[in-house]
Amino acid sequence: MQRIVKLTKGLDIKLEGKPEKVLPKSVSPHAYAVKPADFKGITPKMMAQEGDKLKAGSPVFCDKYRPEIIFASPVSGTLQAVSRGERRKILEVVITPDEQNEPLTFNAPTLTSATRDELVAFMLGAGAWPFLVQRPYGVVADPKAAPKAIFISGFDTAPLAADQDYLVNGEQASFQKGLEVLQKLSPKLHLSLCADYPANNVFERAKGVEIHRFRGPHPAGNVGVQIHHIEPINKGEVVWTIRPQHVIALGRLFAGGVYDVSKVVALVGPEVKRPRYYRMMSGASLSALAEFLHEPRPGQAQRVISGNVLTGANVGIDGYLGFYDDEVTVIPEGNRYEMLGWMMPRFSKFSLSRSYFSWLTPGRRYVLDTNLNGGQRAFTVTGQYEKVLPMDIYPVYLLKAILAGDVEKMEQLGIYEVLEEDLALCEFVCTSKMDVQEILRKGIDLMMKEM
Repeated sequence: MQRIVKLTKGLDIKLEGKPEKVLPKSVSPHAYAVKPADFKGITPKMMAQEGDKLKAGSPVFCDKYRPEIIFASPVSGTLQAVSRGERRKILEVVITPDEQNEPLTFNAPTLTSATRDELVAFMLGAGAWPFLVQRPYGVVADPKAAPKAIFISGFDTAPLAADQDYLVNGEQASFQKGLEVLQKLSPKLHLSLCADYPANNVFERAKGVEIHRFRGPHPAGNVGVQIHHIEPINKGEVVWTIRPQHVIALGRLFAGGVYDVSKVVALVGPEVKRPRYYRMMSGASLSALAEFLHEPRPGQAQRVISGNVLTGANVGIDGYLGFYDDEVTVIPEGNRYEMLGWMMPRFSKFSLSRSYFSWLTPGRRYVLDTNLNGGQRAFTVTGQYEKVLPMDIYPVYLLKAILAGDVEKMEQLGIYEVLEEDLALCEFVCTSKMDVQEILRKGIDLMMKEM
């Protein structure tokens, strides 16, 4: 009998725009982009030039300080432009696709006889290494590191999150092949599932993994929360994480020798005509989804987010799908003011407290915009953070240690265990309107400098 980890702390934000399980067609974007900002802990160095002809899997750039880690083109086509920011920082590499989508072919090693070093070298050369994210710090995994375990979350509890069971449906062979590769890279492989409903056969039939079941509100589906309750990270230890669809892409690479980062993506939110799923490539231009959105209301703009509303990036309709994202959320912008604000007895406004009468309808779904509903004020201890964080750490004191630059305190207060997504709800409920995720990332960057 598998143990069920029951979490009581957290918060489910019920938004309008939940996707129906329909996959009507693949979309055909006019451009794709590989964005260094998607990959924490790297400094990009170009390996291709504007005008170069690329195949799917061709190297685009590498990490300047670990040149063996390369980042590949998701499609075949022409490298159209390298967008740069301040100090010539690479923001995105834009690729115009061709009609053939011709892939590079790789000779995958035989799993039964290949050594771990051979598998690592192959993944690095084929551009698949960025699938693996290392904790602490949430950076692209270090090929020289020896993780004590690899963790996969088979469910997602974020607002309007894509159903992971639906995303992997029909991919049993590729998923299992990917797991066999991962089993060669680490002595332990953990797969976490939701205890509230039966998982897809792709997950239930997975071999060579230790299955755990979780029950509770968001962030129960966060892999960081799962790690905390299964095998916490101590100082000096390293674990890796990988998303289910990247396990499938890894399986395709070893089975067919091609770099295929196509995936199923949920288009969700109150500004979407018919929220549903679409098959896309990583880095696809989101302008291909414009036809599926409502016309903006007069004086009301839309925010297009690659990812979920708590942790996603505001990329706009002309932006690109993030490498690790399987959800695109579209909500109204918060560019309008409401008469009397919180003083009105509103029934259609979401509130964690009972400030509004909406608590009388717990099953209601809401249309939320980006308004802060207040301004920054003194950072005080209110106990709000602890109500939504199912981890044995003190988030307020951790954030204050980061603001003070106290590295020793940051270690003692659990910075090794958390990433931005784990504290995203703390930012959502914060009365002081603190940029919790931004503060945490500054603390992580400081820790990395001190390493």
